[in-house]
Amino acid sequence: MAIQARGWVAAYDRSWLRSDVIAGITLAAYMLPAAIGDASLAGLPPEAGLYACLFAGLVFWLLCSSRMTAISVTSAISLLIGSTLGTLAAGDPVRHSALAACTTLMVAVIALAAYVVGAGTIINFFSETVLIGFKCGVAFVLASTQLPKLFGFAGSHGDFWEAMAHFFRSLPQTNATALTVGLIALAALVGGKSLFKNRPVALVVLIASIVAAGMLHLDQRGVKLIGDVPRGLPLPSLPPVTRSDISTLLPLSMACFLLAAVETSAIGRMFARSHDYRLDASQEFLAIAGSNFASGLFGGFPVSGGTSQSLVNASAGARSPLSGLISAIAILLVALFLTTLLHDLPQPVLAAIVLAAVTGLVDVHKLREIWRFDRGEFLVAAAAFVGVLGSGLLNGVVLGVALSLLLLLRRASRPRVAEIGRVPGTTYFADLVQYPENQPVPDVLVVRSEGSLLYFNVDHVRDRLSALVGERRSPTRLVVFFMGNVPSIDLAGAEMLMDLRTDFRDKGIDVRLAEVHGQVRNALERLGKKEARALAVPHQSVDDVLREWRAQSARSTHFNDDAVHTHPEVL
Repeated sequence: MAIQARGWVAAYDRSWLRSDVIAGITLAAYMLPAAIGDASLAGLPPEAGLYACLFAGLVFWLLCSSRMTAISVTSAISLLIGSTLGTLAAGDPVRHSALAACTTLMVAVIALAAYVVGAGTIINFFSETVLIGFKCGVAFVLASTQLPKLFGFAGSHGDFWEAMAHFFRSLPQTNATALTVGLIALAALVGGKSLFKNRPVALVVLIASIVAAGMLHLDQRGVKLIGDVPRGLPLPSLPPVTRSDISTLLPLSMACFLLAAVETSAIGRMFARSHDYRLDASQEFLAIAGSNFASGLFGGFPVSGGTSQSLVNASAGARSPLSGLISAIAILLVALFLTTLLHDLPQPVLAAIVLAAVTGLVDVHKLREIWRFDRGEFLVAAAAFVGVLGSGLLNGVVLGVALSLLLLLRRASRPRVAEIGRVPGTTYFADLVQYPENQPVPDVLVVRSEGSLLYFNVDHVRDRLSALVGERRSPTRLVVFFMGNVPSIDLAGAEMLMDLRTDFRDKGIDVRLAEVHGQVRNALERLGKKEARALAVPHQSVDDVLREWRAQSARSTHFNDDAVHTHPEVL
């Protein structure tokens, strides 16, 4: 296994240490309340969130290739765990914890397998449009689970619509004190997010609420508190599950892995671009594997690179992954010595922390941008959003994968096929639609396809070529297919080119290729046909093809004229 820390530790600049220590402490202060809140979302005790962040943080910094990504529990994965395992555990907290730990270890195994096969490119199959819609759906589902806690009454199980129906039915049971405490905390969090960006506002609110709960005896006013959080550290152990449990948890584990892979890689790419270094996506899979293995072994639940946590880490001055280790050590000290202070944390404040974090999942600006760019893309985002609300997060992840692949296939199956014309005064050919000043060639159609010619798009390309020939006002004698934008073809693509040559020649139209790449030439030659090899002429521009064709046409015309004068009976 590749331990990335060997590289950056050897090149570590000691002047970075102060910045990394400050960033690590700031990150820990930001992560602590989020870890407790996300544990609640996952249906697990508060210490599960602390253990997940602690043990994952002790491993992630050794393996990651990103310098500033922070490993953490996240709202989306936590809610996915809670909503899925709540039914499987049937209200048994011990079994719920065991299933969560098993899921975490399975995520580690899947991530390790992805690393071994070098599947870093898998994240490129996820459309950003789908992810934006999915995150919006997650935000609404998160809100539906936290509103009952904010208003001081018990929540319900079920999907978004069931949860919201329960919320509105239960409004008469609202606890005024709990709602007041929650709204004050929510206002402080939202205001602090604007006034004190990337500062541990949530930690300040958490401490203030604990002090207020003790002084005002909020538990005697019907406000639910977190209660006892065990002090110390658990021993490593494997969860007590059966083989059938593993089979049942496989879809959930895959969904958690996909979410972790996409978010961790997206964050890493963002930092790599802004700080000018290379991100190894496959290496991030190894870091996810190691982190989840540590989390699952010590009673945590699945972890991922956290967007908000990573931004806090970077803005606090982190210069290397060492800040993640400092953060884990700070959480370790809390787990060993300070957990008793968390006893009086009010549940409505935890709900407010989660609700404040939810706002970051709804990217209104990006949704407007998608709407302006392409209505079809917006409908895809909307479908992902509705899918999460209607079918739950697990099915929402599956729908997101399916929509991403469908988007990819739709684009690949309908490559743009356009006529190109000569740029005035040059031998260069460019698009006629975008640049109408370009000059079409008389009696010749010069056309290009923007993409590989594969079995699922050859009919579209053939139909578009035929349509372009039919739309021309004057008869076409030659079709030049510019192949400079065609990186590869399969058997169906090669046979389509041969069929075009035959079909058009029956209509008195010659077909030739220009700018044929080596891979395309090799594919045509592998057909083993003389006509295919004739098409695969290397190093010919469109201008070269036109000159050669006109020269051949002139020689053919001259030969026919001589034949007529010598043998007039052919008339």
